[in-house]
Amino acid sequence: MPGSLPFYQKHQRHYDHDYRSSETQALVSKYRASSRSSSGYPAHTCTSGGYPAHTCNSGYAPHICTGHGLTSARTSTSRGLTASSYSGLEQSSQLTKRAKATHLAVDREHHIIGYVVPIFRGSREFAGGYSGVEDSRLKATSASMWGQDHFTSGLEMERSEVSSRKVTIRESAERISLSKTIYENEEHSKRMNKDSLMHAPEFVIKPRSHTVWENQSVRLHCTLSGWPNPHVVWYKNNVTIDPIAHPGKYKIESSYSVHSLEIDRCDFDDTAQYHVSAMNAKGEQSAYASVVVKRFKGEMDTSAPSPRRSYPRVGQVSEYGITFKTHIVDTFGVSFGREGETMSLGCTVIIHPNLERYQPGVEWYRDDVLLAPSKWHQMHWSGDRATLTLTHLNKEDEGLYTLRVTTKSGYETYSAYVFVRDADAEVEGAPGAPLDVRCLDANKDYVIVSWKQPAVDGGNSILGYFVDRCEVGTNHWIQCNDTPVKFARLPVTGLVEGRSYAFRVRAVNKSGMSRPSRTSEPVAAVDAADRARMRGTSAPVTGQIIVTEEEPAEGVVPGKPLELEVTEATKNYVVLSWKPPGERGHEGIMYYVEKCVSGTDSWQRVNTEIPVKSPRFALFDLAEGKSYSFRVRCCNSAGVGEPSPPTEATTVGDKLDVPAAPERVVATRNTATSVVVSWEKSRHAKDLVGYYIETSVVGSDTWEPCNNKPVPGSRFVCHGLVTGETYVFKVRAVNAAGISMSSQESEPVLVKAAIGGGIPHGVLPEMGPGGNRGGLTQHGPRWTDTHDTVQPPADTTMLRGNALTDTPTPTAKAEASVAANAKANANSVESQYPATKSPNKGAKRGSVSWAPELESGSGSVSDVVSNTPLAAPITAPITAPITAAITPPITALITPPLAPACNGEEEAIGGSREPLEKRKFSVDATAQRPRRDSTASPAPPFGISVLECVRDSMVLGWKQPAFVGGSDIIGYFVDYREVFDGLEGQWHEANIQSVSDRAYRVCDLKENKKYQFQVRAANMAGVGIPSLPSNTFLCEEWTIAVPGPPHDLQVTEVRSSSLVLLWKPPVYQGRDAVNGFYVDIKEAGASEEAWRGINKKATDSKFIKIENLQEGEKYVFRVRAQNNAGVGNASEVTEPTLAETKAGTKEIMVDVDDDGVISLNFECSAMSAESKFVWSKNYEEISDTERIAVETKGSKAKASFLAPGEEDIGVYSCSVTHTDGASASYDLTAEELKKLLETSHDHKFPIIPLKSELAVELQEKGRVRFWLQAEKISANGKVDYVFNDNSLSAGEKYKMNFDKNTGVIEMIMESLTPKDEGTFTFQLQDGKATNQSSLVLIGDVFKALQKESEFQMKEWVRKQGPHFVEYLGFEVTPECCVILKCKVGNIKKDTVALWQKDGQEIKSDQQLSFTEGVLKLEIAQISKKDAGVYNIVLKDDRGKDTSTLNLTDQGFRDMMNEVFSVIANSSTALKITSTDEGIRLYTFVSYYNDLLQVTWHYKDSAISFSDRIKSGVVGEQLWLQIKEPTEKDTGKYAIEFNDGKGGLRRTVELSGQAFDDAVAEFKRLKAAAIAERNRARVKGGLPDVVTIQEGKDLNLTCNISGDPVPEVTWLKNEREIVSDDHLLLKFESGKFASFIITKVNSDDSGKYSILVKNKFGTESGEFTLQVTQGPVDLGVTSYLTDQDGNVMVGPNTTPPKKRTPATAGTKQKPSDSPVPKTPPPGKQVDGRENVEQVKETGKTVTEDTAETLPAPTATGTTPETPQHPDAELCDEAASPSGSPEETTAQ
Repeated sequence: MPGSLPFYQKHQRHYDHDYRSSETQALVSKYRASSRSSSGYPAHTCTSGGYPAHTCNSGYAPHICTGHGLTSARTSTSRGLTASSYSGLEQSSQLTKRAKATHLAVDREHHIIGYVVPIFRGSREFAGGYSGVEDSRLKATSASMWGQDHFTSGLEMERSEVSSRKVTIRESAERISLSKTIYENEEHSKRMNKDSLMHAPEFVIKPRSHTVWENQSVRLHCTLSGWPNPHVVWYKNNVTIDPIAHPGKYKIESSYSVHSLEIDRCDFDDTAQYHVSAMNAKGEQSAYASVVVKRFKGEMDTSAPSPRRSYPRVGQVSEYGITFKTHIVDTFGVSFGREGETMSLGCTVIIHPNLERYQPGVEWYRDDVLLAPSKWHQMHWSGDRATLTLTHLNKEDEGLYTLRVTTKSGYETYSAYVFVRDADAEVEGAPGAPLDVRCLDANKDYVIVSWKQPAVDGGNSILGYFVDRCEVGTNHWIQCNDTPVKFARLPVTGLVEGRSYAFRVRAVNKSGMSRPSRTSEPVAAVDAADRARMRGTSAPVTGQIIVTEEEPAEGVVPGKPLELEVTEATKNYVVLSWKPPGERGHEGIMYYVEKCVSGTDSWQRVNTEIPVKSPRFALFDLAEGKSYSFRVRCCNSAGVGEPSPPTEATTVGDKLDVPAAPERVVATRNTATSVVVSWEKSRHAKDLVGYYIETSVVGSDTWEPCNNKPVPGSRFVCHGLVTGETYVFKVRAVNAAGISMSSQESEPVLVKAAIGGGIPHGVLPEMGPGGNRGGLTQHGPRWTDTHDTVQPPADTTMLRGNALTDTPTPTAKAEASVAANAKANANSVESQYPATKSPNKGAKRGSVSWAPELESGSGSVSDVVSNTPLAAPITAPITAPITAAITPPITALITPPLAPACNGEEEAIGGSREPLEKRKFSVDATAQRPRRDSTASPAPPFGISVLECVRDSMVLGWKQPAFVGGSDIIGYFVDYREVFDGLEGQWHEANIQSVSDRAYRVCDLKENKKYQFQVRAANMAGVGIPSLPSNTFLCEEWTIAVPGPPHDLQVTEVRSSSLVLLWKPPVYQGRDAVNGFYVDIKEAGASEEAWRGINKKATDSKFIKIENLQEGEKYVFRVRAQNNAGVGNASEVTEPTLAETKAGTKEIMVDVDDDGVISLNFECSAMSAESKFVWSKNYEEISDTERIAVETKGSKAKASFLAPGEEDIGVYSCSVTHTDGASASYDLTAEELKKLLETSHDHKFPIIPLKSELAVELQEKGRVRFWLQAEKISANGKVDYVFNDNSLSAGEKYKMNFDKNTGVIEMIMESLTPKDEGTFTFQLQDGKATNQSSLVLIGDVFKALQKESEFQMKEWVRKQGPHFVEYLGFEVTPECCVILKCKVGNIKKDTVALWQKDGQEIKSDQQLSFTEGVLKLEIAQISKKDAGVYNIVLKDDRGKDTSTLNLTDQGFRDMMNEVFSVIANSSTALKITSTDEGIRLYTFVSYYNDLLQVTWHYKDSAISFSDRIKSGVVGEQLWLQIKEPTEKDTGKYAIEFNDGKGGLRRTVELSGQAFDDAVAEFKRLKAAAIAERNRARVKGGLPDVVTIQEGKDLNLTCNISGDPVPEVTWLKNEREIVSDDHLLLKFESGKFASFIITKVNSDDSGKYSILVKNKFGTESGEFTLQVTQGPVDLGVTSYLTDQDGNVMVGPNTTPPKKRTPATAGTKQKPSDSPVPKTPPPGKQVDGRENVEQVKETGKTVTEDTAETLPAPTATGTTPETPQHPDAELCDEAASPSGSPEETTAQ
């Protein structure tokens, strides 16, 4: 767009290359014109348009050609800037003339876009904002234009132009506003023009690929659209094409939107991939095209033009059409030198065919760094011998030297190691000289010097280093530091700006100073910008600066410095760096540095006198350990600016620590004079420089360095050893902070050649700055062992192009990739893959790689011979070696195991074309068949599948080869070809660099086209043959929502019933992210329907353990991924896996060592020499060495946890490479980790386990025993006895015993005193295991123990006589008897025991017993009267002892509670019965005591007694009576016995049927009681026999009861009688019935009875009346009458017979129901019984003696006394001793 520039051109120091294309064309045109007109090779210097000087062919005399500027024709075709008026530089003038002050700047459409201001800094120098690779190259080539007078002439011109520059700036500023106005107008125009809106570049026509013949030209072109106009850059193999650097070779043109690249006279090196990149403010686009240059085949064409070379050599021969074979012979071996000596290394180079004056490319490398001729290195080529001379050896010269001989057919290398030892010290005991002195940072104010510490310290540690400087051109060395510095880096200040200096370093120890190191390369004390200008900068193309914004004016105070930071901090110095401010005046600026102690606001200026000129500064004299902040101010003549923002607080001290010592040094045999030493790298080491290895003969204390220059890596071959001697080795690590402590010594190793040779020349893959492969040599060095190799190793890898086909094959590039990748995989290369002798030294050459071993019993030769260039990068042409003495080979026809090349193509080998199946190969029959672990190319991969497909790319996956060739696979190469209508196209390489994963995205495919693919695997032996072509896949974009298939399925940890399946997630995710996987399984031979799932729920892991397999069965597996849209397609099926546990399979074991280190251990007995252990966590290889340290020793591997924690929880697995699937895993769960940590703590801090802690006990006589018991303690265990921190020893007071068999430790004291109050401690130690136990005896605890000790002493004295073994106590028997008892001892016959109660002796001997030493006193029916204090006294002539038992108050209550407990336990279950009053609940006890407390409960509440509910005791029966029960009385009843402890409760449920039955029985008994109570009855007054004298009156009265009033009937001799005058019968008041006979006569004798009757019953009473004529016969008569004829019932009479009540005439039976105990009714006595009873007494009752008879003893119950008015007389007569009731009651 007119009038504007893209933002990246206007505001940045970045210009489009196309702005220089017109100048490039002009320069090239001039160059070609002068070349055509010139007749020779003299040069002149030409400067055109500000370009740097160039070499042109215009004559011998040099002169300066300066062009004016750009022609109008060029201007029209260029998008660069030009000026409306030119700078006035005349072509014939050697000095530039003064230009006008200002100029308008216009673009190619002549629109004004700004102003240009010429800046003059010298006669031939212009300052500008021109940047880029071309500018650097132009500046570098113009350095020859001006000489040492540059600064002089420049200063003169500067002075003359000071005033003009001021005028120029002012005029420039005046026109800035016009520039801005123009720019704004153009911007507005652009916004208004819709067609010119900004958009990213887009290729309208892309460049296309070309195939051309050699020496033809080719043109690539493309058409672009985009705004702003894109910036276009062309690349060759990703390297920018610079037409200036290759004049005449490339031509780049840009015309409007068409861009082109022309390659002139293509040669073989122009075969490459080219791409063009277009970029503007909106984006970037690229397009690719390939150029293939073909070469004619046939004999050498003598008429062919000489090849173009960068450095033409006159007289050299052409290489076209010739295949060279290079052999390096007469090589140098491992060499040893000393500092100061001169050493020459040489080899003879044989090149076939031998052409005169042909010189190959000869290059020398040290540690993969190309050496250039210098005063230290001198190279010489004599036609057949290459020589390198090292003058004045120094330790920097130590290293691996490689000779590389290059021809057009390839290259050949040879390497050997050179060791340089220290020169003899000038002072005995002084250290060796430092080495590798370098200047890291140089500016006007200081230079940072670094170096490496020497390996030899002279026997004393190095105190530090002194740095010396010397100004270039002088020999005066000045020491830079007053005190030695230990850090191997020092900023040197005090330099003169602009001068150059060299530096050296010396080491010092207490013995003296070392020799100085080799001097460093000179360095100038100038800033980087000035240094670049001194190397030859010049003005830009236009010689002018585009001014697009306002320039700062004079007198402006500079702004704040930018991006201040601390770049380096040690305890000796701190280095600051910053950027200049954006706002500054025209004149130069300087800086002041200020510091401030953290926590304060006091800023102190560091450089008070001299301001700093450079934006860097080193501060010294800071206090170590303090924290500082820093800031910087800018200053100029206008003043001092504002300070920059301060830095973060920085603590002064070495941030870089001395590395830790290496670990696990292992030495193994190599050759007869060398040993391979390997070690584990220092942990957590920063900025590690390398390692020093030392060795010593076993038995001596002399250590010698094996290397004097630190070596990287972790393995080194130590040479120069004595055969047959035994050595040990140790390693130290080195960084700038110092040298670490030495590692532990290795196991002794005998120097003896290893079987199969060794690694020659002390070189291992890790060595060299970039390893021994790749780098500048592009190939691992050839290793020819002429020093001491015992056996000739196999052939060396030769990396070269195909010499027979003239064009590089894909494998040639693949080989280069393998060589390059070998560097990255160097750690995986073991020492069994040594580089080998040159074939010229007798090794046999062939193209042979080996397949896996034959099965036993196979006698055929089936070694797989890789016979195509595609499969044999490690091979050489199959021709006879040039040396003799080779056993004639046998020719074997070998059929390769894999399919031939695609399309059945025949490939040329050894100059012939034969089918692949029919080729013959020479195989050395004398050579032993290689083992399985011999290095060979891997077999082809298989199972190629598509994992993702988009429009122009496809992601492929494949399976690892079954045979890896004995060496780890380091990469894969993918080829593809297009398939059209079933016709296959040519194979193309998909990747030039190998890929390590088994998945690769093939790009640049065509949509909707079909493709086939093949894959090759590569290891250190080379690239294997390709796989079979894959199925044909269509390249179309996948749009399905579900994810693609997982890939790279692997089966590991195979056991008889389980295995682990691993996989990688799908490349194609689908519409959503993958959120789980499903695993399927089936038997190998089963149908597709047999697939079944392993997991019902999707797992988010990428591994699964499959269990419950059937042993001996083969299984296959597949995996499906799912996302939110569903489950995707299944992965490729795995190979069949046999479920079996192979012999020798072992699992991972967990171990905790004595130091508490938790480790996982795995052992494999089936390892090969190439095998290695691979540890993984959750099946991802462990890379975090800060948490886990892996150690391998032989067939055992250990993974140790450094700081075990929750982060380490997971599944740990270990697999062994190059085995038949040896692997195992261990699931470390949180619970298991917790147990392991506890065990680790116990091992790390071992404790002697104790069965019991320290305890104290009292022994006989009151002795005090302190003791504890350890569970286990060895014979070496010891104990320290401590009291109050004072050690105790055995003596009179302390007796100590330690039984190591039982672990019992004791200390015995006879007694305790107040001084023994404190803390007692037993301290145990058994090896490193310790423990202790303490017992605190203070205060009340100590006093109680002391008191108890004294008591035990008194007890012992007491027990010398009769004493109580058990003091007096009591027990309660089941019969509720209380027995007081005690146990006595030491008694004899004379011992007396006295019982006392309340001081009174108990004399009841029947209650005392004395059996078996136990005294007892039994108390039956205990009661309150038995309460008291009981004593028992034992005594005899030896003394006495007393025991007391207090059974008062609480003691008595306790005893009674025991009695109550026995009573309660004897109670029966609570039962229910009925009475005539209600329901009764009762229980029986074995014994009832009046003090027993019982509580009745109803529904768990205590019962409140009333007239209706009562309780009582009858004998041993306790009852509860419920009168007139109702439904409210139903429920749960309980009786609780209170025994003072909790009591006993008996319960019964009175409800339901039980209640109903009880109530029914109650009603029945109640009715019976009422009938019994109201029936008619005779209550008394009638005797059984009445004897009366005739003539007297008889009066008998009896009581009658009954309701209603009964009817009374009298009977005589069973006949009713009636009342008359003689016999008067009365019934008065319804209660009294009288029987009166007046004047008794003999007729009245007889049997009389009374019969009473009512509705409730009838009862009768009877008596016999006997009438006598004379006195009464006492032997017959039992009743007497008084004077009135009334019968006297006296005490001598037998109570009348009880009358049997009857109800309704029926005699009632007695009830069986339990009733309260009452005296039983007396036995009913009739007349006879009464007579017999009277006879038994032997006494006669008469009227005279009736009152004096003794009381009868009959047991009957006398009827109630009749309540008759006349009854008193009868009562008095019958009861002389009292009332009738008292006489008859029993």
